[in-house]
Amino acid sequence: MAGMTRYLTKSRFKLAVECPTKLFYSGKGTEYRNLKQEDTFLQALADGGFQVGKMATMLYPNGIEVTARSNDQAEADTARLLSEHDQIVLFEPAIRFGNLFIRIDILVKQGSHFELIEVKAKSYDSVNPDIAGVRVPIKSGMLPYIQDVAFQKYVLQSAFPNATVSSFLMMPDKAKQAALDGLNQIFKVRRNGRSTEVMVMPGAQAAVDQSQELLAKVPVDSFVDIVMQQGIGFPGGHLTLPQAADLWSKAYAADERITPTLHKDCAKCEFREHAGGPLKSGFHQCVGEVMKMSPAEIDQGTVLDIWYYMKKDQLLAQGVYRYSQVQEDDIKPKNDRDGLSRSQRQWMQVSGLPKEDQAQGFYIDRDLMGRHMQSWRYPLHMIDFETATVALPFFKGMRPYESIAFQYSHHVIEQDGAVRHVGQHLVAEPGQFPSFAFVRALKAELQNDHGTIFRWSNHENTILNHIAQQIAAQDPPLPDAQALLDFISRITKGGEREMVDLAVIAERGYFHPETKGRVSIKKVLPAVLKTSDYLRRRYQPPVYGMSIPSLNYKGFSWWEERSGTLVDPYQRLKELTVEMLGDLGEDQAELEALDVDIEIAEGGAAAMAFARLQFEDLTPESRAAIKAALLRYCELDTLAMVMIVEAWREWITN
Repeated sequence: MAGMTRYLTKSRFKLAVECPTKLFYSGKGTEYRNLKQEDTFLQALADGGFQVGKMATMLYPNGIEVTARSNDQAEADTARLLSEHDQIVLFEPAIRFGNLFIRIDILVKQGSHFELIEVKAKSYDSVNPDIAGVRVPIKSGMLPYIQDVAFQKYVLQSAFPNATVSSFLMMPDKAKQAALDGLNQIFKVRRNGRSTEVMVMPGAQAAVDQSQELLAKVPVDSFVDIVMQQGIGFPGGHLTLPQAADLWSKAYAADERITPTLHKDCAKCEFREHAGGPLKSGFHQCVGEVMKMSPAEIDQGTVLDIWYYMKKDQLLAQGVYRYSQVQEDDIKPKNDRDGLSRSQRQWMQVSGLPKEDQAQGFYIDRDLMGRHMQSWRYPLHMIDFETATVALPFFKGMRPYESIAFQYSHHVIEQDGAVRHVGQHLVAEPGQFPSFAFVRALKAELQNDHGTIFRWSNHENTILNHIAQQIAAQDPPLPDAQALLDFISRITKGGEREMVDLAVIAERGYFHPETKGRVSIKKVLPAVLKTSDYLRRRYQPPVYGMSIPSLNYKGFSWWEERSGTLVDPYQRLKELTVEMLGDLGEDQAELEALDVDIEIAEGGAAAMAFARLQFEDLTPESRAAIKAALLRYCELDTLAMVMIVEAWREWITN
């Protein structure tokens, strides 16, 4: 049937540029696992895209949306509208050329001339445009977007050979400021299964009219011409855009799998299923086919997994796939003055733990850890922030993608080893700008002693410096502006009480094979728990929230083993959230009706939860449930820092 034709769309074209083999796995959600469809951070970005897309259409109030979902009907409706009108604006018109099929975000017809406008949630700076590169004609970060527009322009021009086409990207402009509060909340994103709907609140058109300059309409024909002249590079080849489109559309139409070419980005492949999962794993199929390895062998580690290694493609081209094939000269490990260098860490990942550390199952530099710990002052303060960065600002005066700090958690370790969850802060009420209240509360909790403050990675430092810029820009100034600026200056990089980055210490002084070299707290915590008898004794009994004070848990065990395997604490958090909501008497259908995210266990989900709390039509039950989940999640992050430090301290003192 014509309506069942498998077309190469703009999203599939983009996928094929990343890896032509992915086309075979695309659109088979009941057969192949697709992690991108489950990634909450990507969903948050996608929500921003839906909001920006809706706002863009409102810049053309007389535009007509082609609403038909079937390809054939959408194409027929588009052809009719274009033939009936000499001048018209269409949203989501369907244009086909052979087996190439696109739905254009905004198409403006003026006689025989078309404006093709692709709306993206990617940030843009009209003061310092970031498209052309110094060494390359198009910067790598912008190239996929330009290629996307080039594909659409090629299809449109091919379908209408006698017309002229101008192409544009429309993107949020970081150089502009919101003219009013609540712009983001005007566009509420609702998910219904795999479909998404943007609900436009009353008064939206007037708000958009005041905020037009937040979306920059950027002409990109000169960059599209470069793509058409230079062609498309992709894993396994280089073709002109028409050649690539023809090759890929034929393969997709026939449902033929293009022979895979392994490359460094295979490590980030979204078509990946975990061991024992119910679906197929495209990643394991490709890697297994080329490397001649079983899924279990692949999961033990290949050169694709080498942490921070920039020469993966060279090794793959030489047929070097397994850790055992990697030579020391490939890594060239270099000594560093302070703990493990990155190359030493890479070599340890490839060659295994030093012989003296194999019995304990991990590497720890006791001298380095000891030196660090001797410089710490008690009580030790563990802090973690939750922030939101959205395309359309929540508040007047903010720019697209300007960060908001809305939550923190704070644990303390006393010199005698006592642990307490002493503080937390969450501001998520609609219309309340949270960052200044956030830093005031943090200052009040940390200014009463001179204990060392800890963060994990650079995020907290970056956010505090950004809040300092926001404070300095206030006119009239905040009454406590100087006190807040002094506080931020003292605890950020270079300050007299500069926060200690535990991720840096982990990178330099701790290595467990199961982390695969990585030092994210969600990788380090499970590894530390598995190998620390001290943590097992301390956290296996249900004492957290009892003898160990907690603001959100009561009588909870963080060390739980099932079938001989330790359960990841972040998985325990998800389960606990479901249990606690269940204790409130809510069944799953009611939870979904409340729009509650029961899996706030990732940063992306936390940002999404904050966005949800900004919508004023949430029920009180839904609002309370989301807040409770946010508080539990952030508390686990600072508790994770506590447990890691406790394990390190016990290992170096015993």
